[in-house]
Amino acid sequence: MLNRLPPKERQIVDLLYQRGGLTAADVTDALPDQVSGSAVRTMLRRLEDKGFVTRADSERGFVYSPTVSDQTARKSALSEVVRVFFNGSPTSAASALLGMSERIDNAELDALEKMIAEARKAKGK
Repeated sequence: MLNRLPPKERQIVDLLYQRGGLTAADVTDALPDQVSGSAVRTMLRRLEDKGFVTRADSERGFVYSPTVSDQTARKSALSEVVRVFFNGSPTSAASALLGMSERIDNAELDALEKMIAEARKAKGK
């Protein structure tokens, strides 16, 4: 989904996820490389046309926000990573993540165990 966007448009959407709703001027100021305000407004308009952002009136002008929740975007991005790097196997992806266990604390491991139990319970229905 987001991975199909041109790099600069993707960068703008990522900013909106990180910082919440922003005006075109806010986006222009937040981008690491210099891009004109008119170029940013054009990209925001394109992103709106493509359905990736929405705009709302405010006292500061239009405020742009992502249309898809960050959770949905993360799930879509992760699905793409699993498809490309793990041959579509969630088990292989989870195994690779667990291979990083030195960076996973006990609370996170407990949370993973709970999610696995819930997934098993949901499968049993």
